[in-house]
Amino acid sequence: MSELYGAVEAGGTKFVCLIGSGPDEIRAETRFPTTTPEETLARTVAFFQDQDLRLPSIGVASFGPVDLRPASPTYGYITSTPKPGWANTDVVSPLRARLG
Repeated sequence: MSELYGAVEAGGTKFVCLIGSGPDEIRAETRFPTTTPEETLARTVAFFQDQDLRLPSIGVASFGPVDLRPASPTYGYITSTPKPGWANTDVVSPLRARLG
């Protein structure tokens, strides 16, 4: 089997998290509603922790707008979104801090 990677599709209505090596090799996947940032990001972290794998990287695609400038202090934040409760939410740092 090829090297495994993580993926997160952070949508306005649902989050999809998966682990795989490509579109035809999915090892684990989950979907859950987008609720509060705290609850949703905690479920995201829990999914990856439950797999008991050390992944080289996790890609995140998110509703936005998102600050994509690595040198910015708000890199990885969802900025001025109309999604209630999600404006100025840091998505990347919590995942990086808890998943490495």
